[in-house]
Amino acid sequence: MLFASFCFAVMGGFAKELSRSMSAIEVVFFRNVFGVIFLIATLIKYPLKQKGGKFWLLFFRGFMGFLALLAFFYNVAHITLAEAMTYSRLSPVFTALFAYLFLKEKLYKLGWIGIAVGFVGIVFITRPEGIYDFDKYDLLGIFSGVGAALAYTAVRELREYYDTRSIVLSFMTIGTIGPIVLMMIGSFYSPANLDYLFAKFIVPKSKDWVWIVLLGFSATLAQVYMTKAYASTKAGIVGAISYSNIIFSIIIGAILGDKYPDLFTTFGIILVIIAGVLVTITPKKL
Repeated sequence: MLFASFCFAVMGGFAKELSRSMSAIEVVFFRNVFGVIFLIATLIKYPLKQKGGKFWLLFFRGFMGFLALLAFFYNVAHITLAEAMTYSRLSPVFTALFAYLFLKEKLYKLGWIGIAVGFVGIVFITRPEGIYDFDKYDLLGIFSGVGAALAYTAVRELREYYDTRSIVLSFMTIGTIGPIVLMMIGSFYSPANLDYLFAKFIVPKSKDWVWIVLLGFSATLAQVYMTKAYASTKAGIVGAISYSNIIFSIIIGAILGDKYPDLFTTFGIILVIIAGVLVTITPKKL
């Protein structure tokens, strides 16, 4: 999981580099298209074994995952990598809440404390002076965590009906087709205030192809080793270690020119990490 977390941070670094010459929408496209090709290749050799029956929930998982990734990559391009990663790491906190609300899963006292701590962490990172004081990056950052949480909550239900590859493929397929549609629209309609949704396709420069390949490679490694980690030991332990990607993101972001987080942001990041660990703890793990 430590290696997977490092790969996720590296992926964010490559996305930040690509964002200097193309839109976040295009970065999302290249992030997913290689994954689609890889998964389809595995389906040829190892056919799916599943009962299906939850198509719209499968679509919802893919659609929310795509939007969350789009929000994350947009923020990676405009704020520090550490802040963008921290927002996305709010997903376990929201997943615990959504699983309680929609799937009727138990949420223990520490889980509720974790959710409260997570929201306090958001306040320290965003530092709004009022309810209407959140800027675009704050809102998109929070959505990247909420959207991912909705996608993960859907996965908890879908795993009883679909092969894991089908679930991942739903996300990557929508994450490939969605950007194509948005870039087609963006070719003749791309208002500045909606630049996170609509943008023109830009032919990658020769050096960009290196970053594109490395982006896909690091993302694939991260997914593979994260899956191996969760299959090898307790989810609570793995989940706690996964927050190391915020530390890696601070380091990689600094190498790419990001400023180090100030005192308030650092405290908020620490609170988000604590919140994520708390929501993974159950009485059996104490």
